[in-house]
Amino acid sequence: MSDADERVRIAEAVATLHSKYGRKNPSTAEAVPVDVGRIVLALDEFMECVRYLNTRRSATILTLDSEAAVQDAIYLMLRPWVLDLVPENPTDRIAASRYAIKDFVSRSARAVVEAKFIRDVAHGKSITKELHDDIETYRTHPHCESLIFFIYDPDALIPDKAALGRQIVTPRTYNGVPLTCYLIVKP
Repeated sequence: MSDADERVRIAEAVATLHSKYGRKNPSTAEAVPVDVGRIVLALDEFMECVRYLNTRRSATILTLDSEAAVQDAIYLMLRPWVLDLVPENPTDRIAASRYAIKDFVSRSARAVVEAKFIRDVAHGKSITKELHDDIETYRTHPHCESLIFFIYDPDALIPDKAALGRQIVTPRTYNGVPLTCYLIVKP
């Protein structure tokens, strides 16, 4: 089963649970305002949640070995209280008929959460360009005032996390519209 098929299966299961237990389907849920700062604080506790799950029982419950696995963990952490969190929606069509896939969007928080998994040394060195490309994609998106980058770097392959933070977490304004970028790198 592909990662996309697995995410669709999870989304369908969540929708079924919501309908069975009286909560609205995520696509029709009333948007309850969510403070983006609370999303950032929750993501900052990512490793604590993973540690809890993986030490509570004798076997490892959550293996973070791919970007899809990190996305799934983030969705499970945020979805219970960010009711309009929607996974994997194509953004508006951009130049050259290319689609950008955002990991999660919350219209009520006016935020996009982009999860990254650093898979090798080359990816660690090129992550800055990837994040800047994402900023260019989302700077005009109608539901993105805050862009939250969550990077899982299990082997510490990003050469200079502080420099990355200085490049990404900086005030930005495009055509008079501010875009706030956040960066969380774990572990």
